[in-house]
Amino acid sequence: MTTSTLTGPLVVTGATGQLGRLVLAALLKRVPAAQLVAAVRTPEKAQDLAALGIQVRKADYDQPETLVEAFRGAAKVLLISSNEIGQRFAQHRAAVDAAKAAGVPLLAYTSLLHAETSPLPLALEHQETEAYLKASGLPFVLLRNGWYTENYTASIPSALQHGAFLGSAGDGKIASAARADYAEAAAAVLLRDHQAGQVYELAGDAAYTLRELAAEISRQSGQAVAYQNLPEAEYLAILLGAGLPGPIASLLAESDAGAAKGGLFDDSRTLSRLIGRPTTPMAETVRAALRG
Repeated sequence: MTTSTLTGPLVVTGATGQLGRLVLAALLKRVPAAQLVAAVRTPEKAQDLAALGIQVRKADYDQPETLVEAFRGAAKVLLISSNEIGQRFAQHRAAVDAAKAAGVPLLAYTSLLHAETSPLPLALEHQETEAYLKASGLPFVLLRNGWYTENYTASIPSALQHGAFLGSAGDGKIASAARADYAEAAAAVLLRDHQAGQVYELAGDAAYTLRELAAEISRQSGQAVAYQNLPEAEYLAILLGAGLPGPIASLLAESDAGAAKGGLFDDSRTLSRLIGRPTTPMAETVRAALRG
């Protein structure tokens, strides 16, 4: 692997988010803290990062001038996709424009697995962002992330309480990986030369169905948990009834329906090659979740 010589800092957006913090942790193993910038909407929430020696810069999607300043002098920028569904493309567009205005040599963007052909409605804003990036003339690399296993293990407490793991994925195979695996991949790409134009389809080495996930939860917890496959509309209604915000409930239900069509499957093992080790097995993430 070729490691690049940095001509400026590496800027990570969404740096106080779950993925952003993990990317910075992975980068800290390889580069000095002074070469890292945490670009965040609320700098007060990044005091722990500043204490490590990481530069903290304000970067608010709704204040484009802050983005230009946050990106100024950067060797590379990692644009971690926004979590504000429905607002993402406008926010990403502001970040791309700012990166171009700041003269950023390379922008890495966390997109969605097989974004161009994905059956997941979630893919639409990623498709729009990718198209805008291509039209911008800015050098970029796409990290098309598959599903995080944690997206499912977050439901373990409820599954144990009710003895059922609910979903709409049918027998769709899900090649997920731990969030930390994707973070390591992003760090690896930021530290490589000649990445402009690269597209990485990133997913776990092994795939499983939600029925197999439920069986693994049963095995490790010692409690009977069955997978209950529901029509998408019924699953959505249950999620809304459980108090989930509408956009999040829709995202989960639609993504399960997309998984039933193969939208979360990939067997290229690109992710494990990129990080130089096997991806984290689903069973290991289940074990961590059960430990709390």
